[in-house]
Amino acid sequence: MPSSPPPARRSDVTRAAILAAARERFAADGYEGATIRAIAAGAGIDPALVMRYYGSKEKLFAAAAHFDLRLPDLSAHPRERIGAALVEHFLARWEEDDTLMVLLRAGMTNKAAAARLRSIFGGQVAPLVAALSADPATAAARAGMVASQVLGFALCRFVLRLPPIVAMTRAEAIGWLGPTVQRYLTGTAWPG
Repeated sequence: MPSSPPPARRSDVTRAAILAAARERFAADGYEGATIRAIAAGAGIDPALVMRYYGSKEKLFAAAAHFDLRLPDLSAHPRERIGAALVEHFLARWEEDDTLMVLLRAGMTNKAAAARLRSIFGGQVAPLVAALSADPATAAARAGMVASQVLGFALCRFVLRLPPIVAMTRAEAIGWLGPTVQRYLTGTAWPG
């Protein structure tokens, strides 16, 4: 007779409740506005438990801000379209999950959030760009330039809400950004 999985331990359930409440509060209030007390209330626990499990607001934020960019396999696209495909992917990720937006907002004023954002882009975008680059010596600079475009666009569209950027359709945004990202991925590097 197959055994059923063991019931979740109370500590696992509590951790999950804290993370869910933290993501909600950080998304709604930003890093600075979210409080341990509000997060604890959202999880239905005492604030002391939040500190017991995570130690600090910064550590809780880092745990709550786990984000997988789910980067696409760009080898399935014609090489001359990988910039547009990557931009399209980022637009979809920005629109479907506000965790990265919370990180972007918080990263403007909080060192831990900025470090987390750098870690996400360095750990996920840099390897993708390196795999596409014919010149490994320029891969880090190329990844940084790609990040500058997608993060800058997200800041203008979703955080600052600049009217001409907000008004763009997805196709228009891809049309503007795709060629620039394409150049960063596959074009000739600046000779320095």
